[in-house]
Amino acid sequence: MFPPAHAIRLSRRLLPWLLLLGLGAWRPALALDAQQALALSQGSTSARLDALHQALRQPDARLGGFLGALLDNRVQIDGDRVEMRDQGQWVDAASGAALKPGPDAQPVVNNNYLRKQLLAARAALQLLSPLRAERVQAVQRLEGDPESLDAGLVRQALKQETDAGIRQRLRLLVAAARLRDGDAAQRLAAAGELASSNYPAVRSLLLSRLQRNGDAWVEPDAAVRQRVQASLRAIDARLAWGERVGMLFSGISLGSILLLAALGLAVTYGLMGVINMAQGEFIMLGAYATYVVQGLFQAYLPAWQNYALVLAVPCSFLVAGGVGVVAERVVIRRLYGRPLETLLATWGISLLLIQAVRSVFGPQNVQVDNPPWMSGGLHLMANLILPYNRMVILGFTACVLLAMALLIGRTRLGLFVRAVTQNRPMAACVGVRTARVDWLAFGLGTGIAGLAGCALSQVGNVSPEMGTQYIVDCFMVVVLGGVGQLGGTVVAALGLGVVNTLLEGVAGAVLAKIAVLGVIILFIQKRPQGLFALKGRHVEG
Repeated sequence: MFPPAHAIRLSRRLLPWLLLLGLGAWRPALALDAQQALALSQGSTSARLDALHQALRQPDARLGGFLGALLDNRVQIDGDRVEMRDQGQWVDAASGAALKPGPDAQPVVNNNYLRKQLLAARAALQLLSPLRAERVQAVQRLEGDPESLDAGLVRQALKQETDAGIRQRLRLLVAAARLRDGDAAQRLAAAGELASSNYPAVRSLLLSRLQRNGDAWVEPDAAVRQRVQASLRAIDARLAWGERVGMLFSGISLGSILLLAALGLAVTYGLMGVINMAQGEFIMLGAYATYVVQGLFQAYLPAWQNYALVLAVPCSFLVAGGVGVVAERVVIRRLYGRPLETLLATWGISLLLIQAVRSVFGPQNVQVDNPPWMSGGLHLMANLILPYNRMVILGFTACVLLAMALLIGRTRLGLFVRAVTQNRPMAACVGVRTARVDWLAFGLGTGIAGLAGCALSQVGNVSPEMGTQYIVDCFMVVVLGGVGQLGGTVVAALGLGVVNTLLEGVAGAVLAKIAVLGVIILFIQKRPQGLFALKGRHVEG
C-alpha cells in the first residue's frame, strides 16, 4: 500500500529541516592522534603543558583515560609511538590497538608540578560527565586548586550545566580564572564575585594578589586590591564559623570516646568501689576482638565483610565481659574493701593481658578497616567535613548510654546493683545474692569497655598498649562527674573533650593535658563529690 500524496508532499517539505537538525546535532568524534599523545608525553614541562591546554580546547573521549594513565605511570614511549597499559596489556595510545612493546621503550616521568596540572585537567574533563556525582567531585577538586584550572573548559562546562548548585560553583571558578585577566575591570568584578566563596584555596588565591613582587604589587590596580581585601574579610568571617563548628564537633567526638571508655569504669569504680587499673586493657580486648571478627569475615565470608563490624559489637562485649567475670571470680572477689590491694591486683591483671595479646598477635599495631558505609564524611562547608566514622561512634555512644541507663534504672539487676552499692549487708539480709551481683556488675563494666575498644578500632590503630592512654582520662571523667552518677559521667566526658580540644589549639596537646588535670584537682578540692553528688544518705557497708 502506497502512502497518500499529501503525506509524500509533507515529507519532502520536512526532509531538509530534518537533515539540518541532524547535522547540527552531530559532531565529529575527535580521536587522540599519535602526535597529540607524543606531545603530551615527551619534551619540556612547558611544552607538555602547552600540548595539554591545546588538547583541552577540543577534548575527546580518550583524553581522560590517557591523562589517568599518565598519572598512574602506565605510559611509555617506544620510538615515535606512545603506548599505554590498559587492563593488563599494552595498547597504542592513539588507536587503542593491542601491541607488543619494543626493548627500547622508556617510561614517561612526570614531575610534581606537571602531575598537579594533569590532576586539574582530569578534574576539568569530569565537569562534562553526564553523572552529577562526578561533576560535583570535579568541582570540589578544582575549588581546592583554582590556580591550575583550565578556564576555557570550565566556561564550556558552565554553558551546558543544568544543576543550579553546580552552576553557582562553576561561576566562582570562572571568576577565579578572571582574577588573572589583563583587564583591571574584569579583575575587579572577579574579586567581588569571589567574596561569596567559602573555600580556603580561593582565599589563598586572593592573598596572592596582595603580595609584592619586588617593589611592585602582584595586583597593580589599587581599586582591585581594595576589593580583594573586602572579599578576604567576608571569606574569613565564614571560614571562622566552619572552624568553630569543626572544633566543637571534634571536642564532642573526643568526649564520646571518653564517655564510652569511662562508662564501664563508672560501674566497676563508681558503683562497686573497685579501682580497676586494667580498664584500659579491657578496652584493648574489645578492639582485638573486632580485629579477629574482621579477619574471619575476610577469610570465610568475603561477600559479607562490609558488615563484620555489626557482629563485632556483641563479640567485643562478650570477650571483654567474659574475661572480666573470670578476673572477678578468681582475684577481685577476695579483695573487696581493700582498695590498695585491688589496685595492685588489677594492675597485675593489666600487665598479664598486655603480654598475652603480645604473644598471640605480636607487638606491632594492627589495622581494623572502616566499612564502606563508615568511610568518607559529610561535607557541610568548605573547611568543615564531619567524618562518618565519628558520627557513627556518636550514635553508638548514645545507644550504649541509653541501654545502660535503662539497665541500671529499670531492671531487676540494676535494682540489685544499686542496693548492694548503697548497703551491702542490708541487701544480703533481704535475699540479694551479693556475690552474683558483683560478678554480673563487673562483667557489665568490662563488657562496656570492650564496646569502647570496638569503637576506638574505627578511629585509630589497635595495639597491645592502646588502653594505657585512656585509663587516666577515664578516672578523671568518673571522679569529676560524681561517683555512681551516669549523668555526671556524660557531662564530664563531653566537657573534658571540648575543653581539651579548645586548649590543644591554643597551648598544644601536652600543656592542654596538664592544664585540664590541674583544673580538675582544684575542682575536687572544692567539691570532692564531683559535679553531681548522690542524693540522700549513703550508708557504708
